[in-house]
Amino acid sequence: MTNYSSPVRIAGLGVYLPDQVETAQEIAAQTGIPADVVREKMGLHRKHRAGPAEHVTAMAAKAAQQALADAHVTPGDIDLLIYFGSEYKEFPVWSAAAHVQRLIGAYNAWAYEIYALCGGGIVAFKTARDHLLADPALRRILLVAATREADLVDYTNARSRFLFNIADGAAAAVLERAGGGESPAHDGRDHRVLASALETDGRFSLDVLVPVGGSLLPPASEGAPGVSQAALLSAAGLPSGVRLAHKLDVPDQEGMRARLDPVSFEHFMSVIDRALAASGVPRSEVRFLAATHMKRSIHQKLLDTLNLTWEQTYYLENEGHVQAADQIIGLVEGEKLGRLRPGDVAVLVAAGLGYTWGATVVRW
Repeated sequence: MTNYSSPVRIAGLGVYLPDQVETAQEIAAQTGIPADVVREKMGLHRKHRAGPAEHVTAMAAKAAQQALADAHVTPGDIDLLIYFGSEYKEFPVWSAAAHVQRLIGAYNAWAYEIYALCGGGIVAFKTARDHLLADPALRRILLVAATREADLVDYTNARSRFLFNIADGAAAAVLERAGGGESPAHDGRDHRVLASALETDGRFSLDVLVPVGGSLLPPASEGAPGVSQAALLSAAGLPSGVRLAHKLDVPDQEGMRARLDPVSFEHFMSVIDRALAASGVPRSEVRFLAATHMKRSIHQKLLDTLNLTWEQTYYLENEGHVQAADQIIGLVEGEKLGRLRPGDVAVLVAAGLGYTWGATVVRW
């Protein structure tokens, strides 16, 4: 096998998942969807739910501490901290990145946030790699993400049923420049981040959203006296059926499906092939897939197209869709199970509402 390399390596990974879970049977009872459909079609046996004190920065800090320990570095060794998780956080206008820095004591690092919804993991890997290649002053970057967007899922809204897999949790990664000053090698691992590719189609920008809580429909709009719901929705450019609540909604479910289904898989394969080409890796050398949690049938189609088996992936049927953390969870669990081995080429793939598709290639 060709020894694909890169100046940037993954030094450590960390995952935090809340203890509380919802099972397929419990989701079925709340939604009216048969439990076997939840398990087999939606691909969800259970999902993790955050407890009252498990907010995004607390979960992100725990995942970050695991990643630092895995990399054998201290918080003081981090030069830059990037939060790439959910925009639904403790406060609506607030830096979760700065607070995670405070919680873990990474005071030598400057910190900021990027936000690409469920595509954020790929954007984060690309951004961190680009930072390290462009700025010699940066040696080591900590990526952190967390979500408790399961709070925003409305099980009574049938239009949003494809979002019922949304779960809570966190993940983190330490990336560093290789070839001098990196953290001590451990277990013979040397995971190189090769290249990424991303594509956005903004024609889907209004297809999934939380209607209330922004400047267009401020929080008071949820029960504004003397103002009709129809007038508020019309002013926002949304159809009349949208619920004025701080919950995820899909204004035109059938219209979105009719437009998205014919192009989504093509975008998945396009970013995968572009990332592989930029890495100098042929499809035939891919050995592992770490993907956003999606319907089992689409995951199967990706495996078939890449000529992979279920023993060469990790499907998040016991975790749910943990927003931008999915790919790191897949890497961690895939390695634990022996499905991801030293020298393997892994493809990380994601799709985020809006819609943005992305892929990153890693040599494990």
